[in-house]
Amino acid sequence: MNILLTGATGTLGSRVLFSLMEQRFNSLNTIYLPVRKKSHQTPKTRILNIVNSEFATDFIKENLAAVVKKIKVVDAEQLLDPDSFLGNHKLDYFIHSAGFVNLSTHPEAEQEVFSQNLQFTKNIFNSYSNYIGKFVYISTAFASGNVGGLIGDDYSLLDNRDYRNHYEASKHAAEKFLIKTGKEKNIPVQILRPSVLGGNINEPPNYFISKYMVFYLFAKFFHNHNSKDSIRLTIEQSAGLNIIPTDYVAQVIAKVISHDIGQLNIVNSTETNMIKGISRILDVVGFSNFSFTEDPINTTTGFASKTEEFYYQTIGMHLLPYMTSKPNKWDTRLLESILPIPSYNLEDYLSKTVAFAMLHNFRNQKW
Repeated sequence: MNILLTGATGTLGSRVLFSLMEQRFNSLNTIYLPVRKKSHQTPKTRILNIVNSEFATDFIKENLAAVVKKIKVVDAEQLLDPDSFLGNHKLDYFIHSAGFVNLSTHPEAEQEVFSQNLQFTKNIFNSYSNYIGKFVYISTAFASGNVGGLIGDDYSLLDNRDYRNHYEASKHAAEKFLIKTGKEKNIPVQILRPSVLGGNINEPPNYFISKYMVFYLFAKFFHNHNSKDSIRLTIEQSAGLNIIPTDYVAQVIAKVISHDIGQLNIVNSTETNMIKGISRILDVVGFSNFSFTEDPINTTTGFASKTEEFYYQTIGMHLLPYMTSKPNKWDTRLLESILPIPSYNLEDYLSKTVAFAMLHNFRNQKW
């Protein structure tokens, strides 16, 4: 079996690499990893840093030499030229995990987001159409837009497309392209959609994640701006945030690629209530001078403090659409049949993930 995995240095991609090795080691011949050069690190050095990391799984650590033999690192500049490194070899699976996460709603961000998430995906698919047995696209559960209500795995059944940002819109546009073009070229396409990624729940170290995004940025903001200023947080009382542990998502991806499943949301069956979750986060970082409101806070209404103004001019601008979203329920019956969702207290998990991030100073892994 030959697999190409993009995004192997990313938060999810690195865990997918570990899970693929663990679950499919005996049948895996080569896993191709296109990686960019970074600073003074070569692509190969970056991958070696990942598999040699203290945060690698026990399986990787115990079988390191054999794992490295199955990896072929490819300079990312060669990615759109498969002849240059594949030769006569074919790929059983192309797993496109790389993506450009930008939650900005600014019109100027649209072109870059669509270029990275839609056009780049088109270029990849067209370049490899003669090389692949199956194309697996890692999208986002939020490509549904702000629809509310019960959300199933088939997004073609959703009519409302109230996207909260360009990122959601670009990922859904890429999905539609792949499904349509896959049918035209007779290439099986699988769309897998994780929700917000949180720290490990099963694999040691518990609560580890390689890059702190989304709710972690919220925690980092209030950890770093822990002044006495008051702040009002605009939140819809019924809004929730769907958080799923990264190691669980990676295990599902490694398992489901061989299943005849076209679309699958990899989400928690229950959302974390936004008010309860935010309260837990602020308690962990030690920020207490806050209150919740459903009213908008902006330059027109005025700000209660400098901290409040800075919040709404920075991360608050990007997180607000999620903090005021319609409540969702998720149909996870298909997901549960593949791999049961871990059972744990949602608020306790959120507190512990933030505490782990604080312990490590919200420092991303420099892979």
